[in-house]
Amino acid sequence: MAKEFSHLDGSLRDFIARQAMFFVATAPSAGGRINLSPKGYHDTFAVLDDHTVAYLDLFGSGAETIAHLRDNGRITIMFCSFTRTPRILRLFGTGRVVRPDDAEFDGLSAHFGDRHAGVRAAVVIDVEQIADACGFAVPYYELVDERPVLDAHHAKATDAKFASLLDRNRHSIDGLPALDPDHPLPPRR
Repeated sequence: MAKEFSHLDGSLRDFIARQAMFFVATAPSAGGRINLSPKGYHDTFAVLDDHTVAYLDLFGSGAETIAHLRDNGRITIMFCSFTRTPRILRLFGTGRVVRPDDAEFDGLSAHFGDRHAGVRAAVVIDVEQIADACGFAVPYYELVDERPVLDAHHAKATDAKFASLLDRNRHSIDGLPALDPDHPLPPRR
C-alpha cells in the first residue's frame, strides 16, 4: 500500500543511501517530450535536509532536465529497490540548476564524493511530496559494479570535446533553452 511521508526521515535516508541508481523525470510546460533519465554513481546524490535533495548533473547525451527546469521547475526523483525487499520511493518537487561557477556550488559539492570530470551542474530539489509504493512487480537484480565508462570518457576528453558538448547542450530536443550561450561554463576543474 502506498504511503506518504511528511519529510525525509532516517529510514528514508537509509533507503536512498542503499540505492545504486535513481531516475529523474521532467516535462516541458506545453507539449514536447517527457524526459526520464537513469542516473548512477553512488556519490552523486545527497539528502541535504528533511525537504531538500541534490544531485550532480554530469554531461551526457542531452540537456532535457536543465531545459525543463528552466521552463517550469517541476521534477520527480524515483528510487527503485531491485533487492529482495521491494520498494519504490518518489520525491516530487521543484528543482533548480546550480552551475559550477555559482557561489553556492562549492558548498553543495562538499555533499558529494569523488570528483567527476564531467560535472555540468548540481540540481537542487525542494521536495514538496514524498510517497512510496510496493514495487512488488519489479524484478530482482544484483549489482555487479558501477560502470566507470562516463567518468573515463570525461577524464580523457579535451577542452575542444567539452566545447562541442556545450554546443549540443544549448537546447533540448524540443528546442527549449538549456545551457546559456551567453554564460559559458568555467574551465573544468
